[in-house]
Amino acid sequence: MIDSHCHLDCIDVSEREGGIQSVLDVARDHGVDRMLCISITLENDSPRRLAKTFEAVWATVGIHPCHAHEEPGVTVDKLLELARSDSVIAFGETGLDGFYEPVTDVQRESFTTHLQAGKQAGLPIVVHTRDARDETIELIKTHGSTEVPGVLHCFTESWEMAKRAIDLGYYISMSGIVSFPKATNVHQVCRKIPDDRLLIETDSPWLAPVPYRGKPNEPAFVSHVAAAVAQLRGTKPEVIADQTTENFFRLFGAAIL
Repeated sequence: MIDSHCHLDCIDVSEREGGIQSVLDVARDHGVDRMLCISITLENDSPRRLAKTFEAVWATVGIHPCHAHEEPGVTVDKLLELARSDSVIAFGETGLDGFYEPVTDVQRESFTTHLQAGKQAGLPIVVHTRDARDETIELIKTHGSTEVPGVLHCFTESWEMAKRAIDLGYYISMSGIVSFPKATNVHQVCRKIPDDRLLIETDSPWLAPVPYRGKPNEPAFVSHVAAAVAQLRGTKPEVIADQTTENFFRLFGAAIL
């Protein structure tokens, strides 16, 4: 099983003997063999360093939309330069976030640049989108690759948006939110995602699934996400584990190989 989106470098390991290795060991004990550690700023190279250190970890390069104002003016060349490492398999997370305040031009420019870099490098895009449905899709259509798509991670938007993204070749990732009893919209979307476009993630150390909700999250808990998804889709957790692993390698495999 693969955790397709985690922030391994943000997990507090100060009280854990073995540090990050202990997180990886617990994940392996829960059937989670690999994970993708997501970048939120270019200045912080921790995801790339972890991916170079631990075989179980891959990394991305990117700027979270809520941090875009901290690193304005990023160029395609800069992203391509940082993505040259074999352990970097995608750009992101990038995108648009209008939850706290309206989407800014800096966010739009940053997202566009990431999409252009992905198109040029042939690498997938990890997209963060909140309260910016139409604009997110339009920027993907205008600037994204038609051959190498990406994933809308921790998806909480409408099925209509998910369907539009799927029609563009994108994948939809379910996080621990899918296990929350009142997340009915996410449940509805989860049931409709085609088998070959589904991914699972933790977004750890945040959004821990039931029964760990409210506690620090970690990659091992993606097994609980798989179980929640399986229940909603009327299948077994191991089926979800196998299918999402296959999907992960279909999306990111060219960069890994």
